[in-house]
Amino acid sequence: MTSIQHNLQQVRERISAAAERCGRDPAEITLLAVSKTKPASAIEEAAAAGQSCFGENYVQEGVDKIQLLENSSLTWHFIGPLQSNKSRLVAENFAWCHTIDRLKLATRLNEQRPAALPPLNVLIQINISDEQSKSGIMLEALPALAEEIAQLPRLRLRGLMAIPAPESDYQRQLAVCQQMAEAFSGLQKSYPSVDTLSLGMSDDMEAAIAAGSTMVRIGTAIFGARDYGATNNNN
Repeated sequence: MTSIQHNLQQVRERISAAAERCGRDPAEITLLAVSKTKPASAIEEAAAAGQSCFGENYVQEGVDKIQLLENSSLTWHFIGPLQSNKSRLVAENFAWCHTIDRLKLATRLNEQRPAALPPLNVLIQINISDEQSKSGIMLEALPALAEEIAQLPRLRLRGLMAIPAPESDYQRQLAVCQQMAEAFSGLQKSYPSVDTLSLGMSDDMEAAIAAGSTMVRIGTAIFGARDYGATNNNN
């Protein structure tokens, strides 16, 4: 068993244990392997171990991997901050974009999504911890942005994403994750297509799952520490 295969197995066991503790079916939770700064060979190794969903933070790096691997069985998620001048590459190459935080960006993605492809699955990013260093909108801005995005035909509104501020205390993690879960539940009542709450990383995955996350984003626990000197990190 390779190290990536072993790591994936351990992460899946963590997901299952967390789900079972709160009475959820582990099958409800998608594991998104965050492969930023990792070579295509590491993604191939993970894919060979049954992993199909991968998240990339940097546009050009992600596109390079998508084009190099040309594997139709893999689903690619863009999960980093997106500059408007790079939106076409996301619209043309990725299946998902997790970081919609303004109508201008959504409109560009809608216009640039090729007609031959299915609508781009999008999540609205919420700045749930009100951090100036993070992208995302405040919860009070969600209803208006969701209504505007839902009218764009080449996008499909699937739900919400957040990156809570680091917090070591489980109960405080859970409280923040529950805020996101409440917003997600409210959105589901208005939009039948909404089914995804992208919430939880290596350090807060258990709290996110307990709150109702349907997708956890795990990188280091699968691929090991990131090497930021090994790749071009341009958005």
